[in-house]
Amino acid sequence: MRPKNLEKEAAIRTMALQIIAEEGLENLSMQKLAKAANVSPRTIYIKYENKEDFLVKLFIEEVLGSYEKAIVENFNPDIGFTEGVKKIWLNAFQYLKNNKPAFALIQYGKSSPLLNRAYQQKGIKEGDYFSSIHYFLKRNIDAGIIKDFPHDVLRALLYPPLLELVNEYFDYEERPQQIITEEMILQCCEAVIKGILR
Repeated sequence: MRPKNLEKEAAIRTMALQIIAEEGLENLSMQKLAKAANVSPRTIYIKYENKEDFLVKLFIEEVLGSYEKAIVENFNPDIGFTEGVKKIWLNAFQYLKNNKPAFALIQYGKSSPLLNRAYQQKGIKEGDYFSSIHYFLKRNIDAGIIKDFPHDVLRALLYPPLLELVNEYFDYEERPQQIITEEMILQCCEAVIKGILR
């Protein structure tokens, strides 16, 4: 890709994340994005099929790697299950509350049928990301500490409650008192952990 095209691509992504942060994902249109990035809508549609395709690729290319890096920061997959899950939750909470566009894209990615297709196009397989967490869960299953559920089931039990709490965190930003604190995150995490332990 030529340097000028790379600059346009960077501008498009930067402006998309800015619009999502300031106005919400639902207010991002390709026309608005093109105007903000100072490119024609046609420039965007050369690389992306439609808005959904753009959002999924934006998630994979701009969020997935930084989200993984944040979650596994100072995470040791050989620590105890309770301590490990708490570390994952706190890391994720810190990252997401400070990266509202990333949170919006993660939420969107969960509901988009295009995400699996995008993973296939990019050659992303289960375990390519969050490998230390995969190892951590398998080690705890093998040791008989947690129930022997498939990885996708464990993910469904462990992470959606956290994402809902982050959603509440953003809702409470407009209210007089924030109820979603680190202490609340840890209390909720303990409740989730109890349901997974053998």
